[in-house]
Amino acid sequence: MAINSNLIETTETTQNSQSSFIVAHKNQPLHDSVRQALESYFAQLKGQAPTNLYEMVLAEVEVPLLEAVMEYTKGNQSRAAILLGLSRGTLRKKLKIYGMLE
Repeated sequence: MAINSNLIETTETTQNSQSSFIVAHKNQPLHDSVRQALESYFAQLKGQAPTNLYEMVLAEVEVPLLEAVMEYTKGNQSRAAILLGLSRGTLRKKLKIYGMLE
């Protein structure tokens, strides 16, 4: 499954002191974009059952999230872990899984 790359560009907005990510191109919440991408994916399957859907979706979202945060923190893993709400060890494990360690 490929989530439309132009939908990945997001801006963070604050509403009622809660963060939500809004898709820049359509002013659409990220969760709506993910739902649309999944509906499109299911339609393309034409009745076939997907396998490992949970892992596939997490990888599709997690990789660009990690890339963006690592770029934002200029590679500072400690700062990135804090921003993500992860331990530094968990962040390093995820970076290793996705081949993102330097």
